[in-house]
Amino acid sequence: MPCRPIVLSGPSGGGKSTILTRAMKEHPNSFVFSVSHTTRGPRPGEINGKHYYFTDKEKMQEMIKNGEFLEYATFSGNTYGTSKRTVEEIENSGKICVLDIELQGVRNIKNSHLDARYILIRAPTIQSLEERLRARGTETEETLRKRLQHAQEDLDEINKTPDLFDKVIINDDLERAYKEFVDLIREDLEKTDH
Repeated sequence: MPCRPIVLSGPSGGGKSTILTRAMKEHPNSFVFSVSHTTRGPRPGEINGKHYYFTDKEKMQEMIKNGEFLEYATFSGNTYGTSKRTVEEIENSGKICVLDIELQGVRNIKNSHLDARYILIRAPTIQSLEERLRARGTETEETLRKRLQHAQEDLDEINKTPDLFDKVIINDDLERAYKEFVDLIREDLEKTDH
């Protein structure tokens, strides 16, 4: 029986990257990250095919029209999409496919054929999220304001549809949050850890 993909979501600064990076380090043969397509330009250090498939708007529109995405969403003027083929290739490899998806995309994947585990990782409060984002030093006041507004809108939406996620992990303590994440996927980790 193949491993169930993990659909991870949560506002930037909530800790999902930290938790996932640690899980990938501790279980190096278990996970494959589903690389999304995006129309945004690469940030310093990002590599095409590793972080994203950087795709021009015309090609992206063509792929959408051809039904090549499990989901796609536009955020901050850029379109992001999860390729059906990429996910199928990972599923066929016997590894756990990890999809890091915006809330809008989570809804779309829920309506697809994908039998995934839906996990939200979030900071305990918007205030703690703001502190984490400020500590990163990567945001302007404008991008920070947009991220916090987006996070609040997502959390409001999640409160309206509590069954959207199989598990919501409140990351107020990184060790506990990490253990919760690993416990959720333990049966698939046991299949892949060898």
